[in-house]
Amino acid sequence: MHGQNIMSKGAKMIDYKLDILLNIYNYSLEKLKIIIIISLLMSEILKVFLSNITDHNFQQGWVYFYPSFYYISSTKKSWHDSRDDCLQRGADLVIINKIGLISVAYRLLKFHKTTWIGLSDRETEGIWKWVDGTPMTKSYWARGEPNSYEGKNEDCVEIRYPDEEKNWNDIPCEDQRFWICEKTTAL
Repeated sequence: MHGQNIMSKGAKMIDYKLDILLNIYNYSLEKLKIIIIISLLMSEILKVFLSNITDHNFQQGWVYFYPSFYYISSTKKSWHDSRDDCLQRGADLVIINKIGLISVAYRLLKFHKTTWIGLSDRETEGIWKWVDGTPMTKSYWARGEPNSYEGKNEDCVEIRYPDEEKNWNDIPCEDQRFWICEKTTAL
């Protein structure tokens, strides 16, 4: 009798623990379903948000490569006037400080035209800074650049050889070039 009583108590304990585990499982399953539903809703909201942003930007000639939009001009201007155009568009001249952005620039420059980027040493000769004020830490100068060729005041940078990784060239800021604007959109 005593052995049956112990077995009965043991079975009740196992049933009790199984009930707890099943309740936890069911609670976790419900929680997981809610998380999935919220994730799907957020995904749809994000799609609508991005389509509104991208539709507006695409209509204005922008191209999207994560995490930024890029605009390539169809006319030529000086570096300063090019930057002004970007600023009026809510952007700035492109900053190429990562190798990934070099490949973006290559894709954007299929038309093989020299193009301004947001790098200059206008403030202090030889101290290259991006338009956001950060110093240049990684460079992609073409061979022999920067060089202030023939003693010219070459304070602004163009992408000159789009098919090559090392493609930057310093030239006078007053020269006329196409340009690339970059705009990052906060999500």
